[in-house]
Amino acid sequence: MNMQKQIEVSMSISKEQYYNKMTQCLCPPGDGVFTVNTAKERKDALRTKLYGQTDGIEQIWKESLLKIEETDYKAAILGISSDCGGGILRGANWGPLFLRSTLIEQQPHVEAFDLGDVRVIPHLLHDKYLNEGTIENCQKALYQSSKEGYHVSPLSITEDVCDGFYQHYPNKGIFGIGGDHSISYPLTKSYLKAKRDAGKRTAIIHFDAHTDLLVERLGIDLCFGSWCTHILEFLPAPHHLIQFGIRSSGKDKSHWESTFGVKQHWAHEIRERGAQTIVDEVIAQLQADNVDELYVSFDIDALDEQWASATGTPEGNGMTPDEAMVILKALSERFPITGADMMEIAPFTDSSLVGQSSSETTLREGAKISAFLLDAINKS
Repeated sequence: MNMQKQIEVSMSISKEQYYNKMTQCLCPPGDGVFTVNTAKERKDALRTKLYGQTDGIEQIWKESLLKIEETDYKAAILGISSDCGGGILRGANWGPLFLRSTLIEQQPHVEAFDLGDVRVIPHLLHDKYLNEGTIENCQKALYQSSKEGYHVSPLSITEDVCDGFYQHYPNKGIFGIGGDHSISYPLTKSYLKAKRDAGKRTAIIHFDAHTDLLVERLGIDLCFGSWCTHILEFLPAPHHLIQFGIRSSGKDKSHWESTFGVKQHWAHEIRERGAQTIVDEVIAQLQADNVDELYVSFDIDALDEQWASATGTPEGNGMTPDEAMVILKALSERFPITGADMMEIAPFTDSSLVGQSSSETTLREGAKISAFLLDAINKS
């Protein structure tokens, strides 16, 4: 099936067709990272926490997908265990497995429906980079058939699954767990398309040490350093992308704001002027722009490396967890947060020299912020 036919099929499908797509393109929570024997104990531990057993999980998970409408939770977790769109230190593909476990252990009050993980071929990024022969071969590997025309790359599968989710469950919101930050491209694109079609004015609140506003990186246009550039066209206006925590950039703030029309609040400004002062200005901007709903994309490296060293690109002089929470709490009090993600937690990648396991610190802080965002989606 060619690419145009895939696009047509994904535009509007019945609920039964969507259920079949989920059971093929997704897999049980924690299984999205492609392994043979690695981390079997960790996966079994997550299965026990989620389902009370380790056997027969595939069927239990498939049956759970039939109950999405029955749950009162608005928040739905989707794991995308891909770091192919990264490019510094790899390892963010373990984020969905580890962050889920940390949420269960440290934030037990959090409630959400778990859709599971996107099936990931770890060396693929987006279907548009593949020829038809490769796509057909990968379809046979993932789905044992190319007949249905399902996508095969993590970014393509994610957008397709999210499009169907918002079509059938418009009052629910997806919380994506990555994975490298390229994954926020399909998550936010799908969200923005759905909200635009529903007549909602939206803004993306983006926490990051980096602007992610490259046009391409080494010839690839969709990656962790460029995803923001390519979702601007789906926003009501470019300045509806508001970035917090920026500090690692080859160009200054005026370059990015004048070139792309976005709004930035660098880490040193938040530190010098105070998080509350900054967020008050942002709220005034959002109110003036008549924004209805927010999507929050959180790259863990927005936090200073003291709290977030287990990531591909840890950076000093960053935000504190308290500063991030001041901003998030203030925004959530004024606007519904109806979608969000947590990206770039790489538990096995720790560049710090701290004596204790700082991956535990990174996961702890990531879980706190994730729990807040999940609660916010449920309350929206």
